[in-house]
Amino acid sequence: MAGRAHRAGFVALIGRPNVGKSTLLNRLVGAKMAIVSRRPQTTRTRITGIKHLPDAQIVFVDTPGLHTGSSKLGRLMAKAAERALEDVDLVCLVAEATERPDRLDAGPLARLAGVGAPVFCCLNKADLVTPKSRLLPLIEAYRARHPFQEIIPISAERGTNCGPLLDLIAQAMPERPAYFPRESATDQPETFFVAERIREKIFHLTHQEVPYACAVRVEELRERERPECLYIRATIFVEQESQKGIVIGQRGAMLKRIGSSAREDLERFFGIKTFLDLHVRVRKNWRKDDSALREFGFLLTS
Repeated sequence: MAGRAHRAGFVALIGRPNVGKSTLLNRLVGAKMAIVSRRPQTTRTRITGIKHLPDAQIVFVDTPGLHTGSSKLGRLMAKAAERALEDVDLVCLVAEATERPDRLDAGPLARLAGVGAPVFCCLNKADLVTPKSRLLPLIEAYRARHPFQEIIPISAERGTNCGPLLDLIAQAMPERPAYFPRESATDQPETFFVAERIREKIFHLTHQEVPYACAVRVEELRERERPECLYIRATIFVEQESQKGIVIGQRGAMLKRIGSSAREDLERFFGIKTFLDLHVRVRKNWRKDDSALREFGFLLTS
């Protein structure tokens, strides 16, 4: 008896900032690939996470939240979100289950107009809606706005319905061989995830404009034999001296908290004792500077 055909494809997760796309990516892949914060616009670049199943390989592309970018960085983020809709096999629109049916967000729906791939609508945070019958008018409202192949209430944070969603996504993939080896979790370099972990801690531990003004560049990443550990040296760039003071904190307390918290995540990620050497530098108005944006990995090259 012949085995089942193997399926493989690319899936774009799109939606407004802060609807839970990164949390859903992490849940579906089964590993922490994208940084998660309650602040909007946390994700700045496409993040690819790969889910390996016995008969399928699903390559997820997380994107910056769909919004109108006013700064150079904002415009790059919007462009990255648009690019994610090209050449994918499926699009998952992530929306909030707590939305009012008469006030659907027209922006993300408008972006679906030219999409040729099938589209699922994932109504996230469904655990916040009781009774569940209250979801029916919202489902009907979405069904009236776009020919979604599936509309699925989920909770990315709790995992509710994420298993069935993954099954439906796998079934929607074309029959083709895998794109990546089974040991691959992403197509991003290790330095990217180190920078993302550090940036996540900055988002959690600092306030106001500071997290958005920070970029992280990994200067060195290598394994040491004596003592056996992963040595990482990274620089946090801010736009103003006042922001540098906030990131460092009194007597270095804030930088130590950022480093300690990031190091714990990195040790789990790499499975080896990690030494994290953090520094803070001012790069004036880097978000408006093409050379800085390119240097920090934000300028699209294709």
